[in-house]
Amino acid sequence: MSLFDWFADRRKSVPHSERRQEREIADGLWIKCEACGTLTYTKDLRANQMVCLECGHHLRVYSDERIEQLIDAHTWKAIDERLCATDPLKFRDRKQYSDRLRETQEKTGLVDAVQTGLGQLDGLPIALGVMDFQFMGGSMGSVVGEKITRLIERATAEGLPAIVVCASGGARMQEGMLSLMQMAKISGALDRHREARLLYIPVLTHPTTGGVTASFAMLGDIIIAEPKATIGFAGRRVIEQTLREKLPENFQTAEYLLAQGFVDAIVPRTQLKKTLAQLIRLHQPQPISNHAPGSTEAFNPSDTHTEPTHSQVFRRSP
Repeated sequence: MSLFDWFADRRKSVPHSERRQEREIADGLWIKCEACGTLTYTKDLRANQMVCLECGHHLRVYSDERIEQLIDAHTWKAIDERLCATDPLKFRDRKQYSDRLRETQEKTGLVDAVQTGLGQLDGLPIALGVMDFQFMGGSMGSVVGEKITRLIERATAEGLPAIVVCASGGARMQEGMLSLMQMAKISGALDRHREARLLYIPVLTHPTTGGVTASFAMLGDIIIAEPKATIGFAGRRVIEQTLREKLPENFQTAEYLLAQGFVDAIVPRTQLKKTLAQLIRLHQPQPISNHAPGSTEAFNPSDTHTEPTHSQVFRRSP
């Protein structure tokens, strides 16, 4: 029997109902839970914010869907959405960095690994940044750092609480030291935000690692994590080799970090918007600016001490 005949016979042995199920999964009508294997109708899963109805596993969502989950309808106003990276180091690994950027932009429809903007969360004006893991692993390059810095400075100027949803593998290696500089730049903006007695809440999702964890992900007034999210700096294997000892099974999970005091709360995605609204109402002082989040007035970076834009690092897309 040829290999082709074997596969044909095997296909015939599969019940018609299972073949139909495979077609439906391929058509996107059903989604299989990565944790328990349960098949859930896609519309039902999206209605539950991509949280498995059977076991509560949080499936990965990207920035557009996250914004839709958190921001009230018709209140989102993106800022700095056309800011995109160049290739200042002329970096090349398996392919040129500039080519990798262009291909990822075409594939994802995103300009870079974070979306930032102003909007309302349960009627409360906020500044929101959402990192997107599908864009080069949510890596933090110059554009990510600049956009988050500008977002925080905008929030400080307008007296708004700032929320950043983190999902990242860390600093972007293709930009070398330029990506590491973003850690200090964002941290400086957050310090000015804190001095203005304004609220900052990072939301740590799966995964939040590397330089993001080492900077703005851990500088919140209240740090929230999603259930079972991987949160850490270096990888588990590297730490075990350095310490020469076995780490706990749940090491670098949200639950482990909560027990060690590194995060303040673990909040299921279905309760996240409600929880954030409660925290903002408890902690947010009166705005210090009369500018509404939806204002069309031009933003003057000099008003908020925005760091200078380096044209060799990033540019505005056409």
